[in-house]
Amino acid sequence: MNRSEPTPAVQALSQLWREADLPTGALASARLPAAEPALPSSFAVATALQVSLGAAALAAAEVGRVRGGPSQTVQVNANDVVLESSARFALDGRTPDIWDKLSGLYRCGGADDRTPPGWVRIHANFAHHRDGALRLLGLPPGDSAERAQVAQALRRWRAEDFEQAAADAGVVVAAARSFEQWDQHAQAAAVAASPLVAFERLGDAPAQPPAAALMEGQRPLQGLRVLDLTRILAGPVAGRTLAAYGADVMLVNSPYLPNIENIADTSRGKLSVHVDLKTQTGRDTLRNLVHEADVFMQGYRPGALEALGFGAAELARIKPGLVYVSLSAYGHTGPWAGRRGFDSLVQTATGFNMAEALAFGDAMPRALPLQVLDYSTGFLMAFGGQAALMRRAQEGGSWQVRVSLARTGQWLRSLGRLQGFQDIAKPSFDGAFETTTCGFGALQAVRHAARFSQTPPAWDRPSMPPGSHPARWPAR
Repeated sequence: MNRSEPTPAVQALSQLWREADLPTGALASARLPAAEPALPSSFAVATALQVSLGAAALAAAEVGRVRGGPSQTVQVNANDVVLESSARFALDGRTPDIWDKLSGLYRCGGADDRTPPGWVRIHANFAHHRDGALRLLGLPPGDSAERAQVAQALRRWRAEDFEQAAADAGVVVAAARSFEQWDQHAQAAAVAASPLVAFERLGDAPAQPPAAALMEGQRPLQGLRVLDLTRILAGPVAGRTLAAYGADVMLVNSPYLPNIENIADTSRGKLSVHVDLKTQTGRDTLRNLVHEADVFMQGYRPGALEALGFGAAELARIKPGLVYVSLSAYGHTGPWAGRRGFDSLVQTATGFNMAEALAFGDAMPRALPLQVLDYSTGFLMAFGGQAALMRRAQEGGSWQVRVSLARTGQWLRSLGRLQGFQDIAKPSFDGAFETTTCGFGALQAVRHAARFSQTPPAWDRPSMPPGSHPARWPAR
């Protein structure tokens, strides 16, 4: 790092690292070359990605050092992490379309001529979310509906009324707000009161190292076991990141929940199992897996796993010393704590789309150039889980780590706005891809962006469809 004139990325990493109470001497091993803007956006998207992945990679290097591995530098180039966070991949030469035809922004109507029309964003990538929105609009469910029909039906709704009706029905919709409107919302106050990465000690457990001592040549997280109960997109990115650094990551899916094709990209390096938590056998299976796990990551709505006996406090009793990492859309407190959400929806609800539109002179809300909230939050989940392992080594205890897409958005805002972004071209993908044969076909996907000086990241296991592996840990 350039100590005389630290870059914004270096400053942000230092603050994040210190807030996690990690050894400040390790910061000298981070390399975050300056490169903004790397994308056509008025927000410091590349810096947020660079810092969050830099924190995850540096934490892995520190975990490895504590386990007797080599001291090493880590470097994250802005362009490289932008490419990894682009969600670009191909299966058998085909690039999947990750958006349903009905997903996106729609203009709404008003109660009268004095009411601004407003905008809503519908997320229809899963059929049950699509059909729920169609039913609210009085349209027949299924894939025959067209955007024009949805647009016409929404002319009868005020944006925030449709947003609330959708939330009441368990459907994922967001009304577009300005930053000023969001900042006056009760949920914004709850988000602002939470740390970017929140740590909470749960009960007593003896201090213990992250895992057994490393052998020569092993990656920093080799031998660590991570249960990944997350879904699209931030949580799976966190698990994929930890797998790249050597952890045994087991993706746990329900046999009855749908998935979308990017599971092929985000499952690199993972075991993939089915466990049905609606059955006693499934719950017993997961408890057995928890007994041998080091980290438990989950991205279900607040309260969902608690109702099944898999909340943080309960698992800390089952496995003292466990690190429990929770992801939410809008935070774990406040009136929207239980609300479903995805990156695109959180961007819309919390003001980013309106602010970006103003910056570009657009009349229609404008999305950020990639799903920065998902990827940054995923990297922060990986960072937080490792930081909690370090805390456990020093202080003992079990630990809960909390992150949310909305809180990551607030952090992105704090990184400032950029100038001269309108004509910036997206970085080239030349040389960024690697091709592997996996359970989904020939997968062409972007390489991991963090570079370690001694133990290069790698995904040892190919992506496999859910349920491909038995629900048991491999031998250490």
